[in-house]
Amino acid sequence: MRFLLRVPVPWVFVLAFLVGAGLQRLFPFPAWPAQALRIGRIAGFVLLATGAAFASWSLLIFHRARTTTTPGETSEALVTWGPYRLSRNPMYVSLTLAYVGEAGILAQAWPLLVLPLVVAYLNQIVIPLEEARLWEAFRERYEEFSGKVRRWI
Repeated sequence: MRFLLRVPVPWVFVLAFLVGAGLQRLFPFPAWPAQALRIGRIAGFVLLATGAAFASWSLLIFHRARTTTTPGETSEALVTWGPYRLSRNPMYVSLTLAYVGEAGILAQAWPLLVLPLVVAYLNQIVIPLEEARLWEAFRERYEEFSGKVRRWI
């Protein structure tokens, strides 16, 4: 399974979205009413902007802590502030929000149907590996943190 980790997580989201967009092109959903399109696009911009802001904030915190964002690598610091008070994985939450926002902006349903595969991949492969590395590096501090803060939200 480690070969799957060679693809950076943001690219997993991009590739999944492209698969969904391809399916949307091959098997289009019926046209949406104009009002639904407008609401979907507005909500999409809000979600995309929120996801981008939280992703940037999360990355900035990791950069300042001088720790890795690469799954499987050992972290130099246990980050527990900022968006990490709300989620142990705010970068993945951010990418998910941005993904859903993009689907709303483009009025595409297929990418949303592909998204659960990405979330399952994160939950079953990526996050358990990261959590094991964090536990190895920080033991009790990580147990305390994971007892207080949820994996997603």
